[in-house]
Amino acid sequence: MPDVDAVIVTYNGLPHVERALESLAGLETVVVDHGSTDGTVDVVRERFPAVTLVEQENRGLAAGWNTGIRQTSAPYVLVLNSDAWLVSDAAERLVRFAEGIPRAAWVAPRLLNPDGSLQPSVRGFPTPWRLATEYLFLRKLAPRSRLLNAFYGGGFRHDEIREVEFAKAAAFLIRREAFDEVGPFDEEFFLFSEETDWSYRARKAGWRTLFFPEAEAVHVGGASWRRESAALFREQVRGHLRFLVKHRGARTAERARRVMLAGLRVRSLVFRGDRRAVYRDAAEWVAGAPATSLLESTR
Repeated sequence: MPDVDAVIVTYNGLPHVERALESLAGLETVVVDHGSTDGTVDVVRERFPAVTLVEQENRGLAAGWNTGIRQTSAPYVLVLNSDAWLVSDAAERLVRFAEGIPRAAWVAPRLLNPDGSLQPSVRGFPTPWRLATEYLFLRKLAPRSRLLNAFYGGGFRHDEIREVEFAKAAAFLIRREAFDEVGPFDEEFFLFSEETDWSYRARKAGWRTLFFPEAEAVHVGGASWRRESAALFREQVRGHLRFLVKHRGARTAERARRVMLAGLRVRSLVFRGDRRAVYRDAAEWVAGAPATSLLESTR
């Protein structure tokens, strides 16, 4: 398939990265490794010698994607998580679909869990209200409601082609023309919300993000970062705030910070064990400074 190259960013990606690379057989593929210590680099070198391997400092997922995409030359780039793999001819299906829609910047396949069940992947851009529906459990009252669950794509049918605000970035096809026009992923986002920011900028520039269920990928989810969940949950919160400061302004971000703080305090009472510890840690961090200051605090 000369029209598409592939990119995987890895950080301790074993054992799933092998299956990810196997699913990309026949594509020119770039692996950008961010300092794996589990043998990922050795496995890529030994088992997949045709893959272009780039080792760089871990400056975040956006930086890895940018490096990988710049190493490719095809009109389309298939970006895949190290814990995800394509089903059958998904790459060909994605490209064929995108070619029929000139302003399709980002095409997301349907995601499946390893057991074959649906992994909902369509999302809505963050706002203080949408974050409130998540952090204060309001979406549980009406999970199919756009009013109470737009952040998680409430009511979205994952069996039809639709334009969406954005989708989880476990697997996606990006058009190089759009990448060049919209610009690279914002490397201020270390992990989480980099795809949200890019899709938002693309929409403002007249490009479209589309969900295409006739191509599928399996996604394990969180395989490379669960051991650092407290620090990376803070990074998820920071991603929401960074998006809002950038696109909605500091006052809106500050309202969202207060909403999330309330939600995190509730969660630290409701949950037990490790989850309680994660939420308490995040609540203490969020309470410690205004939204704009949290963006600059040490990870």
